[in-house]
Amino acid sequence: MEYRALKVHGAFEFFPRAFPDERGRFTAPFQEPAFTEAVGHRFPEVRQVNCSTSRRDVLRGVHFTRTPPGTTKYVYCAHGRALDIVVDLRVGSPTFMAWDAVPLDADAPTAVYFPLGVGHAFLARADHTVMSYLLSDTYVADHEHAVSALDPALGLPLGDESDLIVSARDREAPTVARARSLGLLPRYEDCTAPGKESP
Repeated sequence: MEYRALKVHGAFEFFPRAFPDERGRFTAPFQEPAFTEAVGHRFPEVRQVNCSTSRRDVLRGVHFTRTPPGTTKYVYCAHGRALDIVVDLRVGSPTFMAWDAVPLDADAPTAVYFPLGVGHAFLARADHTVMSYLLSDTYVADHEHAVSALDPALGLPLGDESDLIVSARDREAPTVARARSLGLLPRYEDCTAPGKESP
């Protein structure tokens, strides 16, 4: 499986091979040897797997988890199409506030790795878009945070905002500057300290 580093330090896109035949298609979106070669360590123990289904133009995120403890993600589009967005929210990171946008398409499968402290958003580009996530920790409501994907300071490539379907929680999420002033953003050193998953 091939891979490439993204603009956000420690984030990667992976390119698993697809094997079509008369029955359909087979692919292995996560492969430990390729992941370890790219990232420099094994994926932490998988503590939870999430799956979401979205209509076209649904925007989810930018979501991140309080760090510590933090949660890493490995995201794959199982059906449909989405624009997956990686946002560096780690204060002190060499790529703080940088982002990368990765088209995910179930017909040409790729996957994205999100290290600790990195925010995640995606925009569904087809009805019935199914996104699957491997998570290094279980969901704890008090640990979950969001910043606005519509924050002009980020300038994410989301198109016409009037077309977007956004939850009340995401619509009301603070800007990155506001989240930073509230002390919600993770510190880079907490995401890269010895024993942490990020390189």
